[in-house]
Amino acid sequence: MKCDCPGVIAGFEDILKFVQEHGRSPVHGEDQDILERLYAVRLDRLRAEQEFRDLLAPFDDAGLLSGEFAARPAATEPADDDALLAELGVAASDTEGLSTLKHVKPRAEVHAAAEEIANRTVCKDFEQFKPLFAQVQKDLEKGLRKTRSFQTMAEIKKSELFIVGGQKAYIAEVGKEFRTEYDRRDSRLRVIFDNGTESDVLMRSLQRALHRDGAGRRITEPDAGPLFEDMPDPQGTESGTIYVLRSLSDHPDIVAHRDVIHKIGVTGGDVESRIANARLDATFLLADVEVVATYTLFNINRSRLENLLHRFFAAVRLDLTIKDRFGNPVVPHEWFLAPVSAIDEVVQRIQDHSIIQFEYDRQTASLRKAARAD
Repeated sequence: MKCDCPGVIAGFEDILKFVQEHGRSPVHGEDQDILERLYAVRLDRLRAEQEFRDLLAPFDDAGLLSGEFAARPAATEPADDDALLAELGVAASDTEGLSTLKHVKPRAEVHAAAEEIANRTVCKDFEQFKPLFAQVQKDLEKGLRKTRSFQTMAEIKKSELFIVGGQKAYIAEVGKEFRTEYDRRDSRLRVIFDNGTESDVLMRSLQRALHRDGAGRRITEPDAGPLFEDMPDPQGTESGTIYVLRSLSDHPDIVAHRDVIHKIGVTGGDVESRIANARLDATFLLADVEVVATYTLFNINRSRLENLLHRFFAAVRLDLTIKDRFGNPVVPHEWFLAPVSAIDEVVQRIQDHSIIQFEYDRQTASLRKAARAD
């Protein structure tokens, strides 16, 4: 028998996850959940093959393969394995069914999404979150918020909102990041649902649930402004890179304020290629530059993004005229008297859509709450 080792291990991981969540091994029976019945069949077949037992022994701390971990008695007689596999859309001779759920019918896939966020408990402080869900619903009805497809395995952050399993979900807490035994990044989340329940779930589990749920969506922040209007659904497509440059010019005005004079731009290509001929380009002050910071953003209109950045810092635009290679006067428009710390905060606030609440204070060289946001 040919062994698809990574797939078999992944399939066994699903069973271990079930045991961890339910405190028992999966069992047969028509009254059991269809995924539990699949896990029970899978476990039987793993136990039956020495090759699988040897492969999975290092992962079997629970003693599942040896049968030491007792299963509760089934209420009914086990269903015929082949019949169950047929019901799940898996051929009886297809050993790949042990390692993957890709042959499971769509209804089982939908159920799998729900399983990822199962074991919820009553949220004891739900009154704290109830107004939030009410406001989110109003924002959606008014068109102030939108829902967008969930980007596969996209990072999930605190205070974000989603729709999963037909319910709104709010990320109340994000625990410390750790590495799984397969060196994957993960963290534990406290997720509050709009029906008054909560779940202590791993980020990767919620990501899988959103991916498997055909109706799983991300809820945007309200009033994001023209920058975020008419944007396509996230599909993981890179939209561009914000770059912050420092000039190496020997111009006296540049030398005197080099640490706070920065060029802020957006490109859809490679930054290094963009600045390759800087000393020949008046846009770059006819001098070499060094890259101070870059930020890769997704699914944002580059032109609008650059205009927003330049409008935000318009009050501190560098007032400097230089001559190009032909002796013609040129006034560069993308250089600003702003420290990197302020630029960094602006980018972060663009990403979380809170930028509309702030303005740049040229006196303190930092952001402050805009008068209209008070």
